[in-house]
Amino acid sequence: MNTAMQNQYRNYQQTTQRSPHTSSSRRGPGPMISGSHAQQTPSNAQLVAQRNAIQMENDFAKRRARKPTDKNIPEGVEEIIVGDGVRQYKDLRAVERRLDAVMMRKRIDIQDTVQQMYKKHKTLRIWISNTAENQPWQGKGLEEDAFDFSTGVEATYKVKIEGRLLEDEVEETGSDTDSEGETEGRNRTTEKNEDAMDHDGEDDKAIKPSKLPPEPPRRLSHFFKSITVDFDRAKHLQPDNAVQIEWKKPPPKTANLPLSADFDCLEFERKSDENINCTINLYRDETPERYSVSKELAEILDSEEETRPGILMGIWEYCKAMNLQQDEEKRMIQCDDRLRAIFKSETIFFPHVPDLILPHLLPLPPLFLPYTIRVDPSYITSPTPTIYDIQVPTPDPLRARLLSITQSPSYPATLRSIAALDDQLALLVQAIAHSKAKHAFFTSMSKDPAGIVRRWCASQKRDLEVMLGDTTRGGGEEMAEEFRRGGKDGPWGGQQVRESVGLMVAKPR
Repeated sequence: MNTAMQNQYRNYQQTTQRSPHTSSSRRGPGPMISGSHAQQTPSNAQLVAQRNAIQMENDFAKRRARKPTDKNIPEGVEEIIVGDGVRQYKDLRAVERRLDAVMMRKRIDIQDTVQQMYKKHKTLRIWISNTAENQPWQGKGLEEDAFDFSTGVEATYKVKIEGRLLEDEVEETGSDTDSEGETEGRNRTTEKNEDAMDHDGEDDKAIKPSKLPPEPPRRLSHFFKSITVDFDRAKHLQPDNAVQIEWKKPPPKTANLPLSADFDCLEFERKSDENINCTINLYRDETPERYSVSKELAEILDSEEETRPGILMGIWEYCKAMNLQQDEEKRMIQCDDRLRAIFKSETIFFPHVPDLILPHLLPLPPLFLPYTIRVDPSYITSPTPTIYDIQVPTPDPLRARLLSITQSPSYPATLRSIAALDDQLALLVQAIAHSKAKHAFFTSMSKDPAGIVRRWCASQKRDLEVMLGDTTRGGGEEMAEEFRRGGKDGPWGGQQVRESVGLMVAKPR
């Protein structure tokens, strides 16, 4: 190398790289790891712990391999015992298999039912009212000799939004006329509502109380993730320059909601001495979340609001009903006019549908509750709340019972006790198999004792010759030629021999 080039190379200011990898222009097997990085060597204690863990794992594997698992009575036992115990045991085993199959099928059905998230709609009644303080008509009047003609206090009003789920007997009569997810703004007096509730309760006295476990109380804040109040007035006309009030549900950090997100009544106070029109917007909080679908997608689903699992199931059922699946690949869908208007393609791969439907999903619009904040004497002296009934989804009461079956604390303990009984049963069956082998040996020995002793002596002779090295390969002259023969058809060309040799080679030393 030229000296000038060496000096130029040494004086060249190289940039500091965070990675030891070479530049992206390199063409080779891949990034190379520099050998200058110091690797932390494990300590002796860590090495001993690793060896102990490996040894313990191997011991467990050997125990599992030696552990008997067969619970079937060996063949021929019924011929050498007295009575019909073997037949009864086989009948019990057949009943056990049928019972296991039924229980597993029922358990799967319960899990499917729970995962489908069935909802029961109930009526959420909302009362909206307001009070007023320090209004001009509530003051004592102005003093004639005072120079300042102001009252010295500011007029305020306080709005109260209260919600509560109606009982089942109220819901049976009220929910028939209410459509799902819609509000019904009906101004009714409190006296009429109380009369209606009393009347409904008398009609349903014959209904027996449910034996299901009591549900935790669901409050107003549980059904909405955000509540906003929009004032129908320009910002510069508001005393505090606020045209909107907003409450957002904080994210739950634990199983229970924080106090700021667990309430039945929401109140706020503002300054004003005039009647104001406002709109209360309720943004629903549902699990799984429902979406407002596009017009094209609504034609297939026959619904304008649906969850993502419901949308996928609806599209799949539509494809099967219209025979749009390809014969070679059932997941490939041949689009018709309706699907073509949604996906803009002739064919679609159904696992891609969850991403393709995103442009057709919009958040649900809020529920609008109009209300007039009145501070006039005619309303404040005898306030009458404005009442709205809203249909909200609630968990099915049967869901808690199903979960108590599938997630019972005693279920794992029951499984462990059953597994212990199965292990004991397998040991007993193994003992029966050993007893049967002993019975067969002694029976054959009683029939031909000389032949048994002769064969035993020959077996011991072969074993002794093998131990002393005086025998040929194969343990005898009659097997020598057989074991010397090679090739695919020989004794060393079988699949079992190849697997055994592979295991011996792969076994760590």
